[in-house]
This record gives sequence, structure tokens and C-alpha cells, in this order.
Amino acid sequence: MASEKRQVYYYSGWGRLLGEYTSMKTPVDTKFLQKDFKKSSRYSIFAFLFFLACLIITVVALHSYLALTQPSHGGVFKGPISKSCKDSCTISIVESIPENLTYPHSEVIHPSVYSGWLNLLKSAEHSLNIASSYWTLRGKDTQTDDPSTAWGEHIFNELVATAKRGVKIRIVQSAAEPDKNQDTKDLMQMGLAEVRSLNLTRLVGSGILHTKMWLVDGKHFYLGSANLDWRSLTQVKELGFMTYNCSCLGNDISKIFEAYWMLSLPDSKIPKPWPKAYSTNINLDTPANITINTTYATGIYLASSPAKLCPSGRSADIDAILNVINSANEYIYIEVMDYFPTTLYEYHRMYWPIIDDALRKAAFDRGVHVRLLAGLWKHTRPDLKNFLKSLSAINGSNKAVVETQFFKVPTYSEAQAHIPYARVNHDKFMVTETTAYVGTSNWAADYFLYTGGIGYVIQDQSKGDSSIRKKLKALFERDWYSAYVVPA
Repeated sequence: MASEKRQVYYYSGWGRLLGEYTSMKTPVDTKFLQKDFKKSSRYSIFAFLFFLACLIITVVALHSYLALTQPSHGGVFKGPISKSCKDSCTISIVESIPENLTYPHSEVIHPSVYSGWLNLLKSAEHSLNIASSYWTLRGKDTQTDDPSTAWGEHIFNELVATAKRGVKIRIVQSAAEPDKNQDTKDLMQMGLAEVRSLNLTRLVGSGILHTKMWLVDGKHFYLGSANLDWRSLTQVKELGFMTYNCSCLGNDISKIFEAYWMLSLPDSKIPKPWPKAYSTNINLDTPANITINTTYATGIYLASSPAKLCPSGRSADIDAILNVINSANEYIYIEVMDYFPTTLYEYHRMYWPIIDDALRKAAFDRGVHVRLLAGLWKHTRPDLKNFLKSLSAINGSNKAVVETQFFKVPTYSEAQAHIPYARVNHDKFMVTETTAYVGTSNWAADYFLYTGGIGYVIQDQSKGDSSIRKKLKALFERDWYSAYVVPA
């Protein structure tokens, strides 16, 4: 009809700006169109300003997040790296032999953990990063005035001296009671170290940081069983690998440290997904090809636990251990303080036979010779013996050869007897005909499910005298046939 007002339709300016058009069309008289368009334009300008403000807030928040999660400390942490490595690295075994424990002169004793740590401190020029469970380097930390505290005291004093000559020290330790870790409190109070405490129980529901690693200038590092404890230098049997002039692996292990550092912030959460800077392509499937000790190339990688702390590309420690076991065809020699196919620290213990099953299968199916040497001391759980006997019970079945024993560090004096939590074999390593493995975890479920730790895997088939695997095998056999062995 001629008198009928013409109707037109338009879409809300809000909808157009936000990319979400309204499904309802609004009829409007044409004489009001100009007025409504002016009103719509005002709304559009307001909406644009609102959108711009939201965008700025988002960018600022993202920048703040990246500042917390993307480390940048002197160029040491460089993000993803190639599995090809041109470094010629030096790797050596270090060990702590408890006071008064001796071997025949024909047996090899490797350089001490104490000397290895001193070398790291002396060589540090720019940075020192340490991840540890706890700190008791000084006698007063354990209310002990025994002369054997001297090496721990010296390491603490050298840490102070290293910081005073300008080396930046950062420490991540396991969260502890307020009266613990006086060493790191003193270093902080003197302004000599940045210290953070990692609360894994808050992040994964249980567990502690059990790692023991040092990293100097992004290229020299220690990884092994020794805690930042004077007893780990003179009263406890320990073992680790010292690695020098190896920026490939130094950069890779720095990713693990930086993950600890970031997660130690009070309100931190495990990223989902992890930022790319924490990822690696050096792992179980693609180990780094590295020349070590100038004579031979080998495949090496670092694994981590628990799995929730493994960014993209990082192999889990338990997967590394299982791969070493499953790849063996001749022998598997294991030396570890605790061996339990269960959890240990839960109220209701859980059976967890993953490693145990792999060892049985290796022996029974493939005829691999399995030997396991566990630590025996005053704090050994009674059922450890049961599990060792259970494992060795298949010895002789289908030509399987499985042997288990204890290594007991004797107490030679009244003073030694009164030192708390000492006189034990604390080693954590495995060796096969192709691979050497050193870790920071005891072999029980809790350590792989909830506890922070690192495994160091060296695939080494060299037969030469410089072979780390060959040296580790000889060390195991030294201990296996020693006077300190007790039947399981």
C-alpha cells in the first residue's frame, strides 16, 4: 500500500564489531533511520574502544605470563636445540667412599664427589644453578662436631667465595619446614644467592624435589645421588657423573632447572601446554649424538620425573629405565639404595610392579643375567628383603639368572654410630652391555609418580678404556664381590 511505511533492516553495530551478528532483524521506520544510524555509530565507537582496552589488557597479561615462564638468564637457557651436537664433551664418574670403607689396592677408586664439586666452583665464571632436595653442608645443621664435616664446610665456604667474585647463584630446593635449610637461608641473607622452594605436593598432590644437580655456565654439570649434605661427601656411599664442556647437554639440563625455577613461584601452575622454550628433541627416541672423552660418539639424553613435569619431547625417567632394561640382551646390573615394586609413602601402599616385571621378563624370556645390589642400613624397611627374594626366586627357571644381594656400609666407631642417617650405600645406577644409567631416584613407585628427579642415559657400546659404561660395570663388579656384601 502506498500509505504503508517502508521498512528496512539493519544489524547491531555491537554484533558487527564483535563478529557475532544478531539473528533478529529489527524493523525501523525510514524517517528514523538517520537518527538510529547516528546512535549506532556512537555505540560502535564505544564498542571499538572497549575491544581495544580488552586487547591491551590481554597483551599485558600474556607478556607478564611469558616473563614468569620464559627464562632469560645470561643466555644460558636457549630454548629447543638440535639433537646434533658438535661439542667434544668430557664425562667422568665421581663417587663418595664412606670414611674407613676400603677396597683392595687392585680396585679402581674414582675421583670424589667432593673434588668434582670443587672443580665446578673453581671453574664458574658467570652462573651456578643448583637443584637439591635439602641443605645440610655444615656440621651445625645436624648438631655434629665430627671432623668428617670438614669437606661439607669447605664446599659451603667455596660457595660463598664463588658468589663474592661475581658468579650468579640460583638454588631450587624442596619445600621444607621453616627451621630447615639454614645453609640457603644464610646464603640469601648474605645476598649471595637467589633461592626458591618447590612444593611438588601442591602441584601434583604428593612428593618432593629429590634431584641432585649442579650446572655451571651452561656447560659443566654434576648429576648423581649425592645431596647437598656433608654426610654425602664422607659418611654415605654416593655416585654421579661429572660432565664438562658440553653446552648441548648443559642447555638441555638447564630446561629442567628452569622448569623447577618457574614452578617454585608461589602461585605457579604446571603449564598446559608447556611453553615451547622448555621443550626438547633430545630424548629416548632421538638421543644426542655426542663425542665424549675425545675418542668415541654415543647417544645421550636426560629424562625427568614425574611425567607431569615433562614438557614436549622430554622422556619420563621411568620410560628411560624401562627402555634400558628392555634393550638389554646380555646383562643388567643395578645398584640402588631402595628397590620396591610398590609405593612407600602413601597411607595405603599400592603394588607397582612395572620395573620388577621388566626385569623378570628380561631374565626369563631373553636369558639376560640380572644382578641387583640394594643398600642395607638401620633404616631399611623389613619387606625389602622379601621383594629381593621374590625377584631372585625365578633364578634357574627357563635358564634365567637372577641374583640379589645387599651392600652394607659398616660402622667402625662410636662417633660414626651416632651420626644420623649415615653409613649407607645411596648409589642409583644401572649398566648393561650397551648403556650406562645414573639417576637421582630410589627405585620405588613414589619416586617416579610424584617426585622430582632426573635420569642420565649414555648409550655406549665402546670397548675402549675410556668407555664410561665399561668403567661403571667394573665399579659395580667391585662392589658386588666386595667384603661389604650381605646375602638377601
